[in-house]
This record gives sequence, structure tokens and C-alpha cells, in this order.
Amino acid sequence: MTQRPDRALPGEVSPITVHIERWRTALPPDAWPDGFPDSGLLWRRDVFAVAQAWHAGRASVRQLLVAVLMWGYGPIGYGPWRTVRALEGDPDGKRLAYALEGLRAPVRDEEALRTAYQRLRDPKESRLPRLGPALFTKLLYFAGYRRAAAGGAPGPGTAALGDGQMQPLILDPAVARQLPAEAGVRRGAEWLPAEWLAYLHWAADQARRRGVEPDEVEMAVSQGRFTHD
Repeated sequence: MTQRPDRALPGEVSPITVHIERWRTALPPDAWPDGFPDSGLLWRRDVFAVAQAWHAGRASVRQLLVAVLMWGYGPIGYGPWRTVRALEGDPDGKRLAYALEGLRAPVRDEEALRTAYQRLRDPKESRLPRLGPALFTKLLYFAGYRRAAAGGAPGPGTAALGDGQMQPLILDPAVARQLPAEAGVRRGAEWLPAEWLAYLHWAADQARRRGVEPDEVEMAVSQGRFTHD
């Protein structure tokens, strides 16, 4: 059996490869996440570290967005250019801060998730250039996920592992095309808030049945490894 790397989350198969210097050259200095790995290999934990710093007031929301998009785009050549376009749409970070404000609360509910999704989807509120649902759900995932502590003991604002609590998750074409019909998601790309929430409910139920984190369900689905009970 292959041993899971120390940096990997349960269900995470490999890191994302990025061209660090290409990103450094393209991005404004204020948006580069402090302490971000320069190895060119990004695990989900690396992005979650920036999200934790954002929650603690030690990282800006622009730095969080960059960390998410570096991981999300990976080696894709146009990733830095599209990220710069998104940053230009929110030079002071106020639109993003407005979208994510409900995810910073010690306790957040389904309505907070719905509101954050809708704000990032609506050009009149917080939608940014080149930042559709496939990418902004990655931002919602890293900004809002409440992971159970090691051993299943809940941390602040979390519940025990596998208890069925709904968590924000990534919804992109790789996930959508593998989801079963009962997850409630169309095969398109401009998913409605109700579709995202239906998927979150479905994933939470699957996680509860298996005694795992909801994002482990998402990873299994996106990698084509999900099997029904």
C-alpha cells in the first residue's frame, strides 16, 4: 500500500504543480501570500494555512484569493493572467471581503453559505472578472471549511468527524460530470446557489455514512473513485 504523504489530506492523491516564478512575475507584490511554498508543489494544506492566516487577520483576502487560484489553476499557462484580471476587479479587496464576511463568523449556517455563493455569482455584488463558480467555489471551500481536529475531536466552530455537518465544497466540471443525479447538480457550469447547496447536503450525507470528511467525498468524486454504498 502506498503511504500517504505527510502534507496530504485524507483522499488527496498528489500536490498541484505550479510555475512559481511565472506567478511571482505576474502578480502585484501585495497579493503574494506570505510564507507560501516556493517548491512549486502545492497541497491543500498550504492553501488552508493562508486561509487560517486570513481568519486571524494576518493575511489579506487578496492573498487568500491568489493562494486559491494558484492551486486551482496549477500549471495552466493563462492562470497568472486571469488571476491578475480578477485582482484588478477588486483592487482593495472590499468586494471579496463582502462576499466572505459570513464565513468568518465563529458559527456559520446554510444561509451564510448561500449568501456567499450568491454574492460571488452576482456582478452587481462581488463577482470578479474570470472568477466563475468553478473557481469561486474553491475560494469558498478554503475560506469556509471547518475541519474536525485530529482524531475526530472537533475544533472551534467544528463538529465531530462524519457527523453530517454541511461544509462548503468545490464544484467544478470535474466534480459535476461525476456526480450522481441525486446530488442535484446539472452538467453545466453556471450552477445556481440551490444546486450548490443540494450538492453540499448530498456530500454531507455521504460523509456521515462513511465516517469521513465531506471534502474526502469531493476528492473521490472528482478523481472518479466514488462508489455508492
